[in-house]
Amino acid sequence: MPNDDAEVLISERHGAVQVLRMNRPAKLNALNTALTQALHDELRRADEDDDVRAVVLAGQGRSFCAGADTSEFAGLTPADNQAVIRRAELTTKTQAMLQRMRKPIVSVVQGHALGGGAGLAIGCDMMVAAEDATFGYPELRHSLVPAIVMTGLQRQLGRKLAFELISTGRRLTAAELAENGLANRVTPVDRAFDTALEIASRWAEVNPLAMSATKDLFYRVADLPYDQAMRTGGDINAIMRGFAGAGG
Repeated sequence: MPNDDAEVLISERHGAVQVLRMNRPAKLNALNTALTQALHDELRRADEDDDVRAVVLAGQGRSFCAGADTSEFAGLTPADNQAVIRRAELTTKTQAMLQRMRKPIVSVVQGHALGGGAGLAIGCDMMVAAEDATFGYPELRHSLVPAIVMTGLQRQLGRKLAFELISTGRRLTAAELAENGLANRVTPVDRAFDTALEIASRWAEVNPLAMSATKDLFYRVADLPYDQAMRTGGDINAIMRGFAGAGG
């Protein structure tokens, strides 16, 4: 079992699919600064690599990610305001990158996906949930505000249930994740990674320019008024005429 000096993120290539495994299993892959920075850097590297067409985000061990590593909080105080700001900016950039990157990404959620880990899980374009998955936002129980992850939660879940999760600490099961549209698949624990890899491999077979344009348009139109969204779709449709056969 790796200690804190071990590689905090394992990066593996499966054909045109980049697999990123958070690797702090003894801490349930809690997000300390080192892991958050490594994840940010590897996501950016994968997005910039033309040989990578899809990404799988997973956690080593029995949990996906238990959220922020609270053992670091002692050093994040008003006495070192710059450290607080740098950590918040790093967390924000990493969470936001999942939808901003050109490559599609699928999360593999087993065990705990809590707080920042829940944000990573639903921030990906698709999610495969193992049958033992538990998903929630326990921040208020620790007198913390789920600030950075709240945007993604509100945009992907009904407001009443979203508020229940952040205000009461209720956790969703794998079946509930699927029922509420957060998980695309629910599988036995030993099938979750392979299922996600199959999804990513199918993505990798698609024209990468068309996939990139599709992902960009998907998230862009969600924030636009209907008429403007339709015009944007029309513009992309015209541009796509030049994609035929490119990068196939």
